[in-house]
Amino acid sequence: MNTIHVAIVQAAPIPLAIGDGIEKAVRLARGAVEGGAQLVAFGETFLGGYPLWLDEAPGAALWDHPGTKALHRIMLEQAVVANDERLLPLQELCDATGAVISIGAHERVRSSLYNNQMTFRPGLPVLDHRKLVPTHGERLIWMRGDGSTLGVHQAEWGKVGSLICWEHWMPLARAAMHNLGESVHVACWPTVREEYALASRHYAMEGRCFVLAAGLVQKRDDLFDGLERAGGDAAAKELIEAIEGEALNRGGSMIIAPNARVLAQAGDDEETLFAELDLAEIGRGLASLDTDGHYSRPDVFELRVNTAEKSSVFWGAQEHD
Repeated sequence: MNTIHVAIVQAAPIPLAIGDGIEKAVRLARGAVEGGAQLVAFGETFLGGYPLWLDEAPGAALWDHPGTKALHRIMLEQAVVANDERLLPLQELCDATGAVISIGAHERVRSSLYNNQMTFRPGLPVLDHRKLVPTHGERLIWMRGDGSTLGVHQAEWGKVGSLICWEHWMPLARAAMHNLGESVHVACWPTVREEYALASRHYAMEGRCFVLAAGLVQKRDDLFDGLERAGGDAAAKELIEAIEGEALNRGGSMIIAPNARVLAQAGDDEETLFAELDLAEIGRGLASLDTDGHYSRPDVFELRVNTAEKSSVFWGAQEHD
């Protein structure tokens, strides 16, 4: 298979109310697949919405802030979990059509939240990628992921993987993903602003792969709507009311070729972006640059990736000598 059709769904999430967000995601993904897409990408934390109050609401990071605590409670209650039955419609869509869907979500593991970019693939379990380092204020919400969720899906046409937002400025994370041999990489962002577009285009050039840089469209009113759908909370509403401005995530999604040229670019409103990818372009580009092969120096540089799942508690019988 030399060509594939892909799509980025640049849309407004339904913040906080993840069940409603899944219904919207299924509808939009189905539309993209019906439009011919074999791979569909959504932006960072589309299910649950990006936590805009961390950057936009004055005082959100203050100790014991009642609005921040209220929103955290709601996020924990709403977050997806392992084997979440609410996600079955996304899996069923993949199974029925053969498409692959990459979508971000707030995930709960025990009492912690993770930023997870999930890859749904036909006939297989969901492939998780949990953000390795939450950026700046995000550490108030998300736990750090580990190497157990660095991986790719092997589709019939090639390999697809993903990184989240500022992971694209982690050189060793990029090197690890390049070693896995991605044909298509999903770079998920809240907004694909100028520097994020540069990082995405650099990834495509460095990794000799196609990149789907997927952003969100999110407005302050979306937060009020999602909060009401999730049951409402006076303290949370007061914090959101402190946010100035209306348009907070502004799209900018783009589909990028292995030589860093932009094949398709979205504006700042909701739309589904399509492109046809000529996979033979990857091999042609590798003639001059293969950062994991002939342009590497394994005698000088070495990277070790720990793929073990990390836990602070181990249950079992104590071993004795």
